[in-house]
Amino acid sequence: MTNVPALDGVLVQWGERLFYPGNRIVKAAPLPRLHGNSQQRAAAIRRRIVATVARRAPQVMVKVTGGGRGMGAIAAHFRYISKNGRLDIEDDLERTHQGTEALGDLAEQWRLGGSLIDEVGYRREAFNIMLSMPKGTDAQLLKVAAREFAAEELREHRWVMVLHEHQANPHVHLSVRAEAIDGTRLNPRKADLHRWRETFAQKLRGWGIDAEASRQATRGATQRYDPLWRMKAREDGRLRQAGATGKSGQAYQLSRDEAMTSWSQIALALEQSADGQDKALAQGIRRFLDESPYMKELGPQRSFNGPIRPSTPDRSGPTASAPTMDKDPTIER
Repeated sequence: MTNVPALDGVLVQWGERLFYPGNRIVKAAPLPRLHGNSQQRAAAIRRRIVATVARRAPQVMVKVTGGGRGMGAIAAHFRYISKNGRLDIEDDLERTHQGTEALGDLAEQWRLGGSLIDEVGYRREAFNIMLSMPKGTDAQLLKVAAREFAAEELREHRWVMVLHEHQANPHVHLSVRAEAIDGTRLNPRKADLHRWRETFAQKLRGWGIDAEASRQATRGATQRYDPLWRMKAREDGRLRQAGATGKSGQAYQLSRDEAMTSWSQIALALEQSADGQDKALAQGIRRFLDESPYMKELGPQRSFNGPIRPSTPDRSGPTASAPTMDKDPTIER
């Protein structure tokens, strides 16, 4: 039977691959990491495993939906998210604005609050971010958590936020001025977005909302989420051609194979434990894997109980640099 220290070591070793992956591409702000001694780190991994495979905790969504390249586009987005001033729009100074005149004053503050933003610009002067949770989430608590998220992750920037609760999923629209107080510019990469999801989920849990921020690969997800323009075009009946619904490619397969291997190694260790709860958790992991879209896609012939394969693809070619937000990468949920 597996003793506790050995089991803790397995949880930390493979759990870090699942929930706290390193950033292999670019240097960014520190990603969420495990802290404490081995026992504390193993306990943190165990909590995330239970949340993912037993409770099936709702997954947060943090998505960059675009951004304005001039003050005209930014002001238009203010009008859109506030329903032309009918909804309250709150800013980073905890002020509330309502009405078309207030929106015009807010836009003028952004235009002059730092480097001048021309009416039509050549570079992105704002980023539009959407924070969302599934139907049934308390919208007011979601707004409080979104404010706490913005205050922590975007504290050097001007930003505004609006709560939308008239649609199926309650969500908050954030618009962030790209230029920070010290003149540096926001340029979110995939590592930043992963950290943002972790931070948002943490803020939600602080208000009693069950939330997780595991990666698509960790969940064996295969769905490709449509960009916002495609969603709007579909709603308006303007979409002429449907986009691909699934993911593919070497990086996609490698990331999911690694995740499935990590899950299998954790399940094997838990199955050898003398603790009945550990054995039950192992069974939950097996069910979770069997029900995951990726395992269903592969069929019953694939097993991930063996050693993990090398995890670093060749990035020596022209694709070595990380994609910028202008290329609209898929944001995980």
